[in-house]
Amino acid sequence: MASAAAAIDATVTAAVPLRVAASSFASSPALVYRALTGCTPAEACIDDDRAFDRHVLASILSVALTEPGPVASRCGLSSDEFAALVAMMFPHVSVVLSVLALDDAEDDEEAAMVRDLLLAHRSTSGAISRWLAALVARRALEPSHLWEDLGLRNRGELSRLLLRHFAPLAEGNTRNMRWKRYFYRKLCEDDGMVMCSTPSCAQCNDFAECFGEESGESRMAMRRREVELRAASVA
Repeated sequence: MASAAAAIDATVTAAVPLRVAASSFASSPALVYRALTGCTPAEACIDDDRAFDRHVLASILSVALTEPGPVASRCGLSSDEFAALVAMMFPHVSVVLSVLALDDAEDDEEAAMVRDLLLAHRSTSGAISRWLAALVARRALEPSHLWEDLGLRNRGELSRLLLRHFAPLAEGNTRNMRWKRYFYRKLCEDDGMVMCSTPSCAQCNDFAECFGEESGESRMAMRRREVELRAASVA
């Protein structure tokens, strides 16, 4: 297993309290991802659906676990859901991770609306798509591009995720609208509301807000670069 996971095991067997070990483990997205998967994000092989799902979940947890505040609130999952996700997908670190999610997330009306929208359009059955609906909805509350706040490497991975697990919804985004904007537009349409008063998107002064390019450096890469720069400055 990866050296990061071995270090965690050594810490736990040395009788250090689990919460202390877990907090140390969650200090870096790169450390979390490597301990979960045994490789770096750049090395991830996502050729088949299960490998892709595992990569997506590891990416989301790697970002959410290293942000301040209760992990359940950052993931949008109950403590039981979080523990079940980790036990199914990453059983080798389930004890260490589960101790970080002892408190349930507070209900957020906005996240609940997006979660229910996704759940209503599931194209796969089972727990993974149910967890992803909650995870995507909660991370959609963060300020950056959704793919970044999910810890993914690019927007294409987000599109693949949505087309795989929520195809009836994703296939309606025929004009490549930004995914968060698209979710809220669908919510407005379902309520019989109009999201904006512009007669057509082509005439809108805020066109880029809905259809602008969603590219840039991933949050995982930015965090890794920050660590490397700090290490270089100390040296």
